[in-house]
Amino acid sequence: MVNIMMNNIKKIFKTAKVWIPQTFGSFFKWTIIALVIGVTVGFVASGFNFALKECAQIREKYPLIILGLPLFGIILVALYRLLGFKADKGTNMVLIAVRDGENMTWRNTLSIFLGSVLTHLGGGSAGREGAALQIGGSIGSQVGIWLRLKEQDHRLITMCGMSAGFSALFGTPAAAAFFSMEVISVGIMHYSAVVPCVVSALTGFGISSLFGVEKEAMTVILENISIYVYIKVALIAALCGILSIIFCYVLKNSARIYRYFIRNPYIRIITGGLLVVSLTFILGTFDYNGAGTEIIARSFRTRAGFEEFILKLLFTALTLGAGFKGGEILPVFFVGSAFGSFIAPLLGLDCSVGAATGLACLFCGVTNCPVTAVFLCVEMFGGKNLPLYILACGISYMLSGYAGLYSEQKIVYSKTEPKFIDKKVGKK
Repeated sequence: MVNIMMNNIKKIFKTAKVWIPQTFGSFFKWTIIALVIGVTVGFVASGFNFALKECAQIREKYPLIILGLPLFGIILVALYRLLGFKADKGTNMVLIAVRDGENMTWRNTLSIFLGSVLTHLGGGSAGREGAALQIGGSIGSQVGIWLRLKEQDHRLITMCGMSAGFSALFGTPAAAAFFSMEVISVGIMHYSAVVPCVVSALTGFGISSLFGVEKEAMTVILENISIYVYIKVALIAALCGILSIIFCYVLKNSARIYRYFIRNPYIRIITGGLLVVSLTFILGTFDYNGAGTEIIARSFRTRAGFEEFILKLLFTALTLGAGFKGGEILPVFFVGSAFGSFIAPLLGLDCSVGAATGLACLFCGVTNCPVTAVFLCVEMFGGKNLPLYILACGISYMLSGYAGLYSEQKIVYSKTEPKFIDKKVGKK
């Protein structure tokens, strides 16, 4: 009996001798790396946010600068060619870097930074979070190259950069951390990245907060939740699931149409710029130029018009399809919140409830990231109505089919049954 006990004790010590250094060594290693990435990306993202704010202020002060959008487009295409990106893959490149181990460098950071600034300065309809993912991911990848990390570690450090970039610009660290773990392969969560991504997201958010980057937060007016409220929100969520398919279809095919009719990238982006400028002056409003954060906030206070979400989708398709740079997420927020804000009063709900539901559900539908969408709701709208948000995001995820913003994203498991399918979004 004594011998058996001694042998078991020896086995425990032998296991601990291997497990403790390996586990704690990995913990400290990735905590330090995540802190470095979070600080670095936080500073760059803060500069990016400052640049975009300056662009918005310049457009407000000199509205006719929008006439320069075609010229800015020429500069953008020339810049990308100078940096060696004749066929830029945008945010898809970050997904490829994580899934397949492809390298991204400082050239990716510089190109999307300057390209987004040029787009926003000229009044193109684009966001910033997609750009933040590319900026953060490319910084993480470049640091991984400098540190000579092995392939698996290189993928992880790229995810840290994505989390830090998203968090630093939008102020939602939990959603940012889980987005980078969830968006690559839908149905598989990269739990090995939890600590690094959370640490980098919190650090990036902390750094950007020091530079005045404000957290996005909206007020949702909902006194009591009844079964009727659940049914009404479920209906909005279902409609957003369908709208997400339309959104992805329009963005995907706008780029195809541009390329089909106009092969030269310079002529293509000039045409896109002229279309955006012309449509702006025809409508007589600048509401659909730039990111549109003010209009998103307005949709929570007053009911949006029926045309608002349609026009924002059109402006975004004309801008990004032509080759201008920036993110797709804020336009998604705009379209979703405007759609929900318009629909909610028809169902007897406050427009803020519809705007919140539309924003979260359209984001969930186009990114195929329900967990991230729920975290986004809690960080933006508070946790009071959490069960409502979970139901809404779940419905939108299921009814959005296999469409998605990112063509390199993989759906690993079916949305309707426990079945392994492993296919890219948009594929039948």
